[in-house]
Amino acid sequence: QAQLVESGGGLVQPGGSLRLSCAASGSIFSIAHMAWYRQAPGKQRELVAVITSGGKTTYADSVKGRFTISRDNAENTVWLQMNELKIEDTAVYYCNSDGFEVGKEGVRDYWGQGTQVTVSS
Repeated sequence: QAQLVESGGGLVQPGGSLRLSCAASGSIFSIAHMAWYRQAPGKQRELVAVITSGGKTTYADSVKGRFTISRDNAENTVWLQMNELKIEDTAVYYCNSDGFEVGKEGVRDYWGQGTQVTVSS
């Protein structure tokens, strides 16, 4: 089954760090973009960071200088290193990718199940 599996969320104090991981199942291939989104209670889902297969990265202004997105193309895995976390970073974080799926035509869009990140003292 084609899916993205996330891990790494949790509870951390302000100023702390967390690292999120997301792995695409083996049936997904030729992934051009991998990204992290987040959704806080009562707010719309927003883009946090995106990385291309060539390594080009884009970040939301609110996380620039604090978060780093990286990926391993061979393993179809993406990470989000989050440093200097703030209370306003509290949200459910979702992994997202495009890609092709074995046995199916056309590029598809995939989402992880979400992982909770809570920043609180």
